[in-house]
Amino acid sequence: MTNTQEHNHLADRFRRRLRTIRSRQRVLLPGRIAVIVLAVLRHDQRLTDMAGGNGVSESTVRRRREEVIRLLAVRAPRLDRALKDITKRGGEVVPADGALIPTQRRTGRDDRENFFGKHHRHGLHFLTLTDDEGRLIWMPAARSGRTHDATAARHDEPVEHLKAACLGALADLASSARTSVKSPVTWSSSPASRPPATAS
Repeated sequence: MTNTQEHNHLADRFRRRLRTIRSRQRVLLPGRIAVIVLAVLRHDQRLTDMAGGNGVSESTVRRRREEVIRLLAVRAPRLDRALKDITKRGGEVVPADGALIPTQRRTGRDDRENFFGKHHRHGLHFLTLTDDEGRLIWMPAARSGRTHDATAARHDEPVEHLKAACLGALADLASSARTSVKSPVTWSSSPASRPPATAS
């Protein structure tokens, strides 16, 4: 999706939601709400700055952001259905990896758990599953930045869903070493130490 397509898609979904709940006319039109929320989510713009530039309160921008996030979350496919689609298309292996999404550093003790020592920065951890072409097919809720890939895999249990769909998991050995259930297929991210793929 281009930026224009993302904006139009988000504005249309928000417009339909307003009609569904029979909401009154709001200060900001759906198109403007889409611009503000995309600026906050994609470019990490501060809520205070976006509120002041659009003549609304910070709490209004926060509420619109949460509304849009819920709208997008509803469209996210369930893991078991997404994996069944991969199987129907003839897929055999699903790449899995953890990703740290950088965030602004907040003051106080509450943000310490979001500091990831390996990259020396604050962020949120996401465990991602993609298809063989690199397209995102599933991603659970964010965890604190210091979360290890194996910890996220143990709590979100994607391996059980992969086995149920008869799919293999392509991941580095660090991700699988601490999980209670090993992936059907696991490769090392290091070419020098990469063993042949084995099925469990």
